[in-house]
Amino acid sequence: ELGIDLWYKVKPCGRLVRPVAPTRIPGRYLSHQEGLPKLPVPSLQQTCERYLATLEPIVDEEELSHTKELLAEFQKAGGVGERLQKGLERRARKTENWLSDWWLTTAYLDYRMPVVVHSSPGVVLPRLEFSDRQGQMRFAAKLIAGVLDFKTMIDNETLPVEYLGGKQLCMNQYYQVLSSCRVPGLKRDSVVNHAHRSRPPTHITVVHNFQFFVLDVYNSDGTPLTVDQLYMQLEKVWSSSLQTNKEPIGILTSNQRNSWGKAYNNLIKDKTNKDSVRAIQKSIFTVCLDAPMPCVSDELYHSRAAVQMLHGGGSRWNSGNRWFDKTLQFIIGEDGSCGLMYEHAPAEGPPIVSLIDHVVEYTKKSEMVRTPMVPLPMPQKLRFNITPEIKKDIEKAKQNMNIMVHDLDVKVIVFSHFGKNVPKTHKMSPDAFIQMGLQLAYYRMYQRCCATYESASLRMFKLGRTDTIRSCSIDSANFVKAMDDPAKQKIEKVTLLEKAVKAHRAYTDMAIHGQAIDRHLLGLKLQAIEDLTSMPEIFMDTSYAVANHYNLSTSQVPAKTDCVMCFGPVAPDGYGVCYNPMAEHINFAVSAFNSCNETNATHMAQRLEEALLDMRMLLESTPKAKL
Repeated sequence: ELGIDLWYKVKPCGRLVRPVAPTRIPGRYLSHQEGLPKLPVPSLQQTCERYLATLEPIVDEEELSHTKELLAEFQKAGGVGERLQKGLERRARKTENWLSDWWLTTAYLDYRMPVVVHSSPGVVLPRLEFSDRQGQMRFAAKLIAGVLDFKTMIDNETLPVEYLGGKQLCMNQYYQVLSSCRVPGLKRDSVVNHAHRSRPPTHITVVHNFQFFVLDVYNSDGTPLTVDQLYMQLEKVWSSSLQTNKEPIGILTSNQRNSWGKAYNNLIKDKTNKDSVRAIQKSIFTVCLDAPMPCVSDELYHSRAAVQMLHGGGSRWNSGNRWFDKTLQFIIGEDGSCGLMYEHAPAEGPPIVSLIDHVVEYTKKSEMVRTPMVPLPMPQKLRFNITPEIKKDIEKAKQNMNIMVHDLDVKVIVFSHFGKNVPKTHKMSPDAFIQMGLQLAYYRMYQRCCATYESASLRMFKLGRTDTIRSCSIDSANFVKAMDDPAKQKIEKVTLLEKAVKAHRAYTDMAIHGQAIDRHLLGLKLQAIEDLTSMPEIFMDTSYAVANHYNLSTSQVPAKTDCVMCFGPVAPDGYGVCYNPMAEHINFAVSAFNSCNETNATHMAQRLEEALLDMRMLLESTPKAKL
């Protein structure tokens, strides 16, 4: 035991440093949190001016001039805007973060669409070399040990503090992802976190063939089970869940939130069911041992794995092998597919990716610990009493899930021509370069610009979550319109691209420093609701609806691991685009809905490849001397 303890202490932190920002150095969590600045409330005038600028490329002139009038009215001295702004500033003084509670509620807990596809992201990890259950169990055991290793740093508050541009980042989200779970409500959900209880949970849940098990992952002396012990326990789980005809109770969690809230209240009336549900909610995380999915060609493998991570493939495949409310679910298929999905309410992608990077590194190591030959208790199967009414709820959830599965179109591409290296050679931000590629791809497909959402981290501030980088700007519109215009000289196109990239970089910088417009506008709107005053006209305006209809919802989620995150579109006629830029290639996941005739994930992915290649060609074929 001493060896294990010592090994944790001397384990070098160096391996944890990501090549991409943010970087980390060791530090105690709470004392660090205290020193973080509070999220500022931007000035009203600044937000109104910047809002108008972002509207210019996406609304017509008539709408724009109407919005100008409304904004002038809104900003009048002693007017509505000023009153709401003062209310927000008061809220900022009284709370740790004026936005975080509001954001959790409005963006997640009040949202009534299913968490599957509409909210929870999936992550596809590199394909593994096994194709049988022994390999599946062996890898699952290593993965569990890796997560517990990361958990030790969380528990001891020795997680190295992350930095971005020399500023410390809020580490709170790391403390929210383990031992937590979303709980459905009839009108609003909640999140429970058992990590901070006086007796925190010591078990995980494992699900196989739709059957849930409680697996204790710590010995009585508090040391984690070794990989060998975990392997033996997983074998026991596997061999006591061979029946494939069990009711997929977990599929209930994929339903529309009000329906699931109703079914949930009904389900937990029974004490056995209530205890089983509580055991899942309390567990540190969940491991889903999946049945093999339909075989596809190597080229389509990543896209198939993405849908497996996002929704499980439908009721006849693995969609019942989940508890979608669980914050963290690791998914390991018998066929070597591997990844995870997470419930979005408690955290964003970067902390999840940090955990992944740690776990993937851990699974590559050979085991160092000798396994004590102690007999271990049988993992406990969770029982559910299924009444005819619950059976009906399950059937309905299956139908709804299969509709969602058929509607979602996901295309994962590995853009192999270049990665961060090319934009960097031209002294451009890789993220801004990729975003301009997206703008160009969209413009070529639709001959118009659209409202584009890219998430920006607010973790420089205490309890910070995200704000929006609006990638569609006056400068990006000028570039995409010029790119295919034969009347324009190459040199002019390059200048416009450089200007667009710089503008994106500047907006990003503004956003991470708490000076973007979207959360501020949301705050003013929520302040009006809280004050019980009539809704200001700027929020009833067509322009506001257009600005918040994101045909492109995008996110850069960089990782050391060669993985890709994926999520569904946020608009019925939109795309979800997530990407991980590596040094010499870029992993992209593009999603769209089949029910929309105008969108097509494969076409968008192809256009994106073409756009990036054309942009490189433009830069490389324009002599440097002229620039």
